[in-house]
Formats: sequence, structure tokens, C-alpha cells
Amino acid sequence: MAPSQTMSETRKPDSIASGRVSENGIPVLGQLYEIPAREGCAVVVAAGQLLTIINTHGSQVCDFWAFNAADLNEFSSMPHQHAVTSGIGLRKGNALVSNARRPLMTVIEDTSPGVHDTVVAACDVHRYRQLGAHGYHRNCTDNFKQALQAIGQQPVTVPAPLNIWMNTPVAADGSISWLAPVSSRGDRFVLRAEMDVIAVMSACPQDMVPINGADQMPQRLAFIVAEGE
Repeated sequence: MAPSQTMSETRKPDSIASGRVSENGIPVLGQLYEIPAREGCAVVVAAGQLLTIINTHGSQVCDFWAFNAADLNEFSSMPHQHAVTSGIGLRKGNALVSNARRPLMTVIEDTSPGVHDTVVAACDVHRYRQLGAHGYHRNCTDNFKQALQAIGQQPVTVPAPLNIWMNTPVAADGSISWLAPVSSRGDRFVLRAEMDVIAVMSACPQDMVPINGADQMPQRLAFIVAEGE
């Protein structure tokens, strides 16, 4: 999907809009959008534009993906990310790379302590069943699919996400701990698009382990797309 000229439209943020940003995913620049707790959203970010994701409560994890807007077969890939950065972290100045080893977006600001996860897969119905949930439980995998479908896109796969603010340290013996985020209310994670991308975000619905805070209560997220400086 190629972004249209309406991407140059600008307006001061004057409200919070829930749900999809538009039928084709192209946002109003400068508009503050809300992602309700346990739900997802997809948005088109043109090359050079900035996507600011806001942790409104400080304890909410955001599962994040980026796709080449012209070819959804190219997407952010955490295994390729590990090879490029020679690590499992993601810091200011790092590029978010694709399965073609190309930079999709670059982290230009992170007001949190910088603890994020690039190892754990998106939660799904199977994960919650294993944790003891009965019946359907909202999950990031379905949020991802529904967010893309809402703007007329059909995902070809569900890549491993960048889990922004997720605190899952890996110990020397390889074990993973499921801890509360160390981020704070109002923390911002800002990415610059290096090509036209479709960004997908999910306010993770996890309420059975404390990755969304000690109270295990998922909260909303917010984001803004703006022109780069």
C-alpha cells in the first residue's frame, strides 16, 4: 500500500481518537490517538515521519511490529535484529531492521530506562490456555491481525514483536523472568521511519503474569505521528 498525499495533512492534537486512525491507516499528523487496553491499532508512517508511542500509565507493554508499506513480506525481524546489534536490547540510535536486513525505523528517543524485550513471541490464545484461562482471552496475535485487517491489509505472517517496555531479563543460565516494567507514566518511545512503513501496536492484554505491572491490569496506550525535524 503506497501512502497518499493526505499524509502531509497536519492538525494540532485536540482530542483522543479510539480505534483505527482511518480506513487506510493514514493518520492526521499531530493527532493524539488512543489504543484502548487489550486492543491494537495499525498506522501508516511515511519515510521521515516520527511515531511517538506514549506509556500513559507507565506499566503497559506495547507489542510492536513494522512492515514495508509497499511489501508486507518485508517486516521487522527480531532474529535479524539480534545479528545486527549483537545483542537482545534496543537502544536510542539503533535501527529496527527487517528480514531483508534493511532499516525500517530508527529509535531516536526513549525516555524510559531502556528495558525492552526482543525475545518473547506475541501472546496468543494458546499461551493463555496454558496459563489456565478459560474461554477466549484477548491477545496480541489476534490484535495484530485485526489491526491490519481494519485498514484493508492481510498479514502474511505474525513476526516476533518488539515488546516495548517489557521487562523479561534473561539470566546467565538462559532462564527468563516475567517482571513488571521499569518505565514510568508518560514515558515516550520515538521511532523515525526510514521508509514508508505500516506500524502495528498492541496494548498487551496479559493479566496472568505481571509484565503489565504488579496489579496485572492492562492499560491504554497513546501515539502520535508527526513530521520529522
